[in-house]
Order: sequence, then C-alpha cells, then structure tokens
Amino acid sequence: MVSPTRRRDAVVQAQGALAVSQRRACRVLHQPRATQRYRPKLKGDEPKLVNGMHELVRQHPRYGYRRIWALLRTEGWRVNRKRIWRLWKKEGFKVPRKQRKKRRLGTSDNGIVRRRAEHKNHVWCWDFIHDRDEGSRPLKWLSLIDEHTRELLALEVERSMKAVDVIDVLSQVLLIRGAPQHIRSDNGPEFIAHAMRRYLETAAVDTLYIKPGAPWENGYAESFHGKLRDELLNAELFADLREAKALAAAWQNDYNHRRPHSALGYQTPAAFAATCARAAADAALGAPPQTPPGALPLDPGFFPSTERGEPGLEIEDPTLITIGT
Repeated sequence: MVSPTRRRDAVVQAQGALAVSQRRACRVLHQPRATQRYRPKLKGDEPKLVNGMHELVRQHPRYGYRRIWALLRTEGWRVNRKRIWRLWKKEGFKVPRKQRKKRRLGTSDNGIVRRRAEHKNHVWCWDFIHDRDEGSRPLKWLSLIDEHTRELLALEVERSMKAVDVIDVLSQVLLIRGAPQHIRSDNGPEFIAHAMRRYLETAAVDTLYIKPGAPWENGYAESFHGKLRDELLNAELFADLREAKALAAAWQNDYNHRRPHSALGYQTPAAFAATCARAAADAALGAPPQTPPGALPLDPGFFPSTERGEPGLEIEDPTLITIGT
C-alpha cells in the first residue's frame, strides 16, 4: 500500500514527465483530487517533539517506536502512539537488524575526551602516516597540530625518521611559536625514546601518551590524517622525495591559511588562531612569544646526532619557516 504522500509525489512526477494536467494525472493514477490538494497542518509542538524523538533514539538505538512513545509519555508528552508511528516513519527511524558493538572510551587519562585543549598552545599532538612515491620507495610523514586552533605546525616527510629527526623538527617549531603545556602522542618508538623524553623534560613540556592500541584517544591526529590522506596523499603521485617535500609545504600553507575548517565555524585555522583570547592578550601586552629556557638547540652537544659525529642543527631564518601562525 502506497502512502498518500507517495501518491501525491507520483502525480506530480506524472504531470512533469507527460506534460498533462493535474486532473488527468489523478484520473490515470486513481488519485482523488481532494487527496492530491490536501496539505497537512503541522502542530506547533511537532518540531520539539521530533527533536525529543531524535535525542531518545540516539540514547537508545535498540528501542522501537513503542518504547520511544512510552519514554515520551514519561517525560510528560500527551501524545498518541499512532502519531509517534507516523513521525517515526517520516524521520526514517528503524532498529537495525545488524548490531555493531560499541567501543567505549579508553581508560587512559591522556585521551582527547579527558584532557581537552582549552587554549592555544595548551595541547599539541603528533603522529606518523606512511605512503610511497612513484617508485614504491617509502615516504614517512610527520604531522604536528595544535589541537585548539587546528593549526598544522609542521608537516615533514622523509624516507625514515628517528627520534633525533623528530627533535630537530620540534625544535624549529618551538623556536618560533614557543612551547606547549602538553604534547599528545601514541607509544611509537620515536616518541618514547630516551632522547625525546629528555628533550621534552628540558623544554618543560608534559607528555600525554595514550593507551596502547587506542588510536581514538589521539583523535585530532587521526582525523587530520584522514584529511591528509584524502586531499594530498591519494591525490598526488610523488616522483621523488624532493617533490613530496615541495607539495607538503604548499599543502601546509593552504591548510592553515585558505582551507575552511568545519570545526572552527568554517574559518581557517590561522584566522581562528588570530581571534583566540590568549593571542589577543599577548598582542595587547606586546609580549614576544615565550620560549622556555633550554628548549632551543643552543648547545650542539645536547642532540644525539652530534654524538655520532653528525653536524649540529642550523636554524634557518624564522621568517622562512611556515608553521601556520
């Protein structure tokens, strides 16, 4: 049996496809013209009732319309069960036959739910993502993000990266932006290395290591990598490492300054960062970005790379380093 709404739609489609009058379309489809011209009158409380149904369905996805109706009656709604059925069908609610198990939040106190970023430079996060170039040679990408402003502070790509390479990237960002209070990561060997922990302790940065096997606790990094994979890695064919570096720098600049971010009210991360209260207060006081003592690579003997006889890190002109501020 076809509902009156479906029959009305069928008449309208027949009128448009065959270029006939409403009278003729109704006669052919056996639709009473009174039914075709009828327009249902919505009650004033219907939008609020529908919102209440949506909320209950989200809380109880395995409940059918009868239980939802009973819960609404408990909340004080004087509503007919047949009306709830009509709205249930109209909104497309249904109890799925296949039920997927729901994964609860991890027990770690360092996840994004229990340790949220409250302001700029409060919590950063970083992680690796892997890809290959045109010759099937590996490309290892490191991303560093400010969780509050969503700014992409660094996007580096190499054939391989060790803890000392990650320290070099982080030190350049700290030189320009200052140090965060916390930095969130998984338990990868580059992030838990003794050299990395020693550097972060010297820079007065607290580490937030998520629970092993719980990538959702580092959700901002995982979400960003989904965008990076979709918009860059899957869209470009990298001839070699040099081309990957050039495209990474261009995409980072575009991400920070031109790409609207839905979580920021479709502002760009750089524009949102400019409106942060903390950034505005620093600008009003005329204070330069705070750099913690010992956070910068001033002592060449600090880095493990120099212990192997490799040359010390040379800091480029800060104006040439794009970090999305």
